[in-house]
Amino acid sequence: MAVLSKSEVEERIANGEVIVIYKSAVLKLDKWIKYHPGGDKAIYHMVGRDATDEMNAYHSDESVQQFMRWKIGHVEGEWKNLVPPIQRNACETSMQPGTPGDEDTCYEDDACDAKVETMGQAYKNHVVVDPMQLSELFDEERAALDRKLFPSADSETQQRISAEYNKLHQELIDAGFYACPYWKYGVELLRISTLLGASYFTLIRLNWQIVSALLLGVAWQQAVFIAHDAGHISITHNYQVDSVFGMLVSAWFGGLSLGWWKRNHNVHHLVTNDPEHDPDIQHLPFFAVTSRLFTGLKSTYYERDLAFDLPARIFIPLQHILYYPILAFGRFNLYVLSWTHLLGGKGPRHGQAAWFRYFELCGLVFFCYWFCYRLLACSLSTATDRVLYVLVSHLTTMIVHVQITLSHFAMSTADLGVSESFPQRQLRTSMDVACPRWLDFFHGGLQFQVIHHLFPRLPRHNLRDAQPYLLRFCERVGIKYSIYGFSHCNSMVLSHLEQIAQQARTVLACAHTMGPHKDVAMPAPGGDSRQYSNPKHA
Repeated sequence: MAVLSKSEVEERIANGEVIVIYKSAVLKLDKWIKYHPGGDKAIYHMVGRDATDEMNAYHSDESVQQFMRWKIGHVEGEWKNLVPPIQRNACETSMQPGTPGDEDTCYEDDACDAKVETMGQAYKNHVVVDPMQLSELFDEERAALDRKLFPSADSETQQRISAEYNKLHQELIDAGFYACPYWKYGVELLRISTLLGASYFTLIRLNWQIVSALLLGVAWQQAVFIAHDAGHISITHNYQVDSVFGMLVSAWFGGLSLGWWKRNHNVHHLVTNDPEHDPDIQHLPFFAVTSRLFTGLKSTYYERDLAFDLPARIFIPLQHILYYPILAFGRFNLYVLSWTHLLGGKGPRHGQAAWFRYFELCGLVFFCYWFCYRLLACSLSTATDRVLYVLVSHLTTMIVHVQITLSHFAMSTADLGVSESFPQRQLRTSMDVACPRWLDFFHGGLQFQVIHHLFPRLPRHNLRDAQPYLLRFCERVGIKYSIYGFSHCNSMVLSHLEQIAQQARTVLACAHTMGPHKDVAMPAPGGDSRQYSNPKHA
C-alpha cells in the first residue's frame, strides 16, 4: 500500500476527495459517504483529520472494518490535522497570516492573548468605537481563559491526552461497561406504560383532562431517553435493532424523527459548542450562547446565514428571562424539524438506513392518527379542551429541553485549533449534573453528558459506575471535570445567558448612539458586516 505525504493528502482534499486518517491509514470515503447511516455532515467535519478517537467512540469494531475497505494508503510519522474544508471559511476569519489550514497558524495562543490585551487597552482609552469590537473582546477573553485553564493545545500534549483516553476506553471495555443491563429497560418500559395507563384512565374514566395531559407529557419525557439510547446504538449495539426500537418510540409514539435527530446529534457530538458548526447551539433568533453569533455567522449544518436580525435583537437581550418560556414550546419546533427532514429526504438514501425514512413517515402519520384523531378529536368534546390538552401535555416536556441544553449552554464555545484532542474538547464543552442514584430515572442519563460524549455507545445505566474511571483519567491528564447540582447548573446557564444578553444590549446601544456615523455598521442578514470607524470619530 502506498505511503502518502501530507502534501499529497492536501492535494487530494483540495481536489474534492473525502480523506480521513484512521490509525495512520488514509481512507478515501467519497463512495461511502452516501451510505453513512450517521449522515454526510459528520464525515465532512473529519476530513483531513486523524479521526481515530472519534471513529472508535462512535463505531463498533465491525463498523470500523467497513471503513477500512476504503483504505488507499497510509501516512508515516505524526499526522498534523488539517482544517476540514467544511470549516475552512470559518477558521480563516480567525487565522493569523500563514498557510491556510496549518494548525500552527490558526488560533495562535500568543496572538489571541495580544489581541485581547490590545483591544482591552483601546477600550479603556476610549479608542474603540465599533460596537462589535466590544462583543469580540468579551468572547476573546473567554477563549484566553480556556487556554489558561486547560492543557496546551499543542500536538505533543494532545497526543498524550489521546493515549490516556484510549487507555480509559480499554479499562471500560475490560470492566464490562458495554454490556447492557436489559432488565433496566424493562423497568423503563413499565414506568412509561404505567404513565400511559394512568393518562388514559384519568381522561376516559375520571375526565381529569389536565392530569391526563400532564401524565402523557411525563411519558413523552421518559420516552425521549430511550430514543436517545437507541439512536446511539447503545442498547443492543445492533444498528438495525436499536434503530427500529428507537423509531417506534420516537416517531410512532412521540411524533418525532429519530433520523433527523441522529443527523443533527452526530454533528453536535463531533464539533460540540462550535458556533459555526454545532446545530445544538444555533438557536437564533431566540438564544445566543456566544457573542460571536452577533456577527452573522453562516451555519455549516443548516447551510444558511444565522442573521442577527430584528427578531434576534428583540429576543437575545431578554433571553435569560425568556429561557424557560421558550423551551416550554420546544416540542412544537421538533415536529417542524422532523417533518422537514423526512419530506426533504435529508437522511441517507442508500444503504441499510435508506428505508428508515419511509418507516418514520408511517410513524408520524400513525402519531397524528392516535394523538390528533383518536385522543384529541374523539376523546375531547370542545376546541378549548383540545387546545388546553395540547398545551399542558407539550409544556410538560419542557423539562427535557432544559436537561438537553443544561450541559452545554454555559460551557466554552472557543475553538482551540485542530490539534485539540477529542477528549479534551468534550470535557471542555460539556458539564454533568450531580444527583443521587435514586433520581437517575428523572434525568435519563443526560446528567452524565461528559462521559456520554466521550463514550456515546456506553449503555446509559452504566454511566454512573463508569464515572470514577473518568475522574481518575481527568486527574492523570490535568483536565477539569465540570459537575454541579441541578439548581446550580440552571443558575450557571441563566447567568451565562444574561451575560450574553448584556453584551447584546451594549452592542445595540452603541450602534444606536453611533447611528449618525455613516461608517459604523451592525451585522446585516447574510454575513459579517463589521466596519471599523474612522479614527476621527473616536
